[in-house]
Amino acid sequence: MRDRPRDPLTAARNLSAKAWRRAAAVPKRGVKLARRLDRLREAATACHSEWNVERAIAAVARGRRPIIVGPWLSEVGFEVLYWIPFLRWFEDRYRVDRERVVAVSRGGVADWYRDVADGYVEIFDHVTPDTFSRRNAQRREEHESGGQKQTVQGSLDRDILSAVRRQTGLEDAAVCHPSLMYRLFNQFWLGNRALDLVVSHTRHLPLSVEPASDLDLPARYVAAKFYTGAALPDTSAHRGALRDLVRTVARRIPVVTLDTGMATDEHEDYLFRDIPNVRSLHDRLTPRTNLGVQASVIAGAERFIGTCGSVAWIAPMLGVNTTAVYAEDRFLASHIMFAGQVYGRMGAARFETLDVSAVMQTDGLASLAVDTVRG
Repeated sequence: MRDRPRDPLTAARNLSAKAWRRAAAVPKRGVKLARRLDRLREAATACHSEWNVERAIAAVARGRRPIIVGPWLSEVGFEVLYWIPFLRWFEDRYRVDRERVVAVSRGGVADWYRDVADGYVEIFDHVTPDTFSRRNAQRREEHESGGQKQTVQGSLDRDILSAVRRQTGLEDAAVCHPSLMYRLFNQFWLGNRALDLVVSHTRHLPLSVEPASDLDLPARYVAAKFYTGAALPDTSAHRGALRDLVRTVARRIPVVTLDTGMATDEHEDYLFRDIPNVRSLHDRLTPRTNLGVQASVIAGAERFIGTCGSVAWIAPMLGVNTTAVYAEDRFLASHIMFAGQVYGRMGAARFETLDVSAVMQTDGLASLAVDTVRG
């Protein structure tokens, strides 16, 4: 047993130091408790918000009224990776007959909605591409801080919905707007909710698209679509690396590029039309049908290579092995993780990502070219 200090002064000092330590620990414990309470409040707020969204979704399904789903104004990759699978969950969860549903999107993608909607309305039947581009950019600046999401219904949404009601005669139709999905999944994209939130609210199936038969394509080819954006910024180094990649693949197999020459969003296509054995389809793509045609070209390809995003998410669902190239993945991590999960469950084709810095290495180019030919 430790002897007690015999010196009263030493004992007093020891007691004083112990008291000070305890006093100093109180604020630290208070800070930890406050942080814990903040996290609990944030979690409760998020749960309450999701509960409100679920109630709004249930209200859309209630009754027997027709339902307009859309209009889809956002990024095409999100349309196939999240929105259409979300609609499958919505119809399954609330027993909504597809005969009640009319989908509204752009670019001739009626086939994508075949199993969730009895009708389809093409946005470019009601809005010119130039007007769409201008007003969609205005929408993003006003409501989404420049981003692609659709968290609210803006004036462009309302004008398109009015046109759809006039065309279809569905004046009393309910609307399942993409903002419901975006609000429900937002905490996952921010990194605050687990993957299960999105997995439990989506149903993924392979896309059924017939390969293009009227474009005089090679018997065997690789489809490619590279465009500028946050994942692959426009720099001279990236342009050089992508040209090297396309040139290397084209030496072994024809490459069909899906550059559109259209300016319906903020992205710009990388061009490779001067490289031998590369064919561009820009002269065969129109705003009203371009996305549908791109999907049909990918469906008939040996492989797809392109920027990580947009139609790169579609290719595995079409049964086409895919190499998605990026330079910056900080906005892609959650989507890549989610895609890996759902592709495996649905039996999709292989999806691989490739850092553009690896493209700059000769060995990396050679191995990719060989793998491309093998499929």
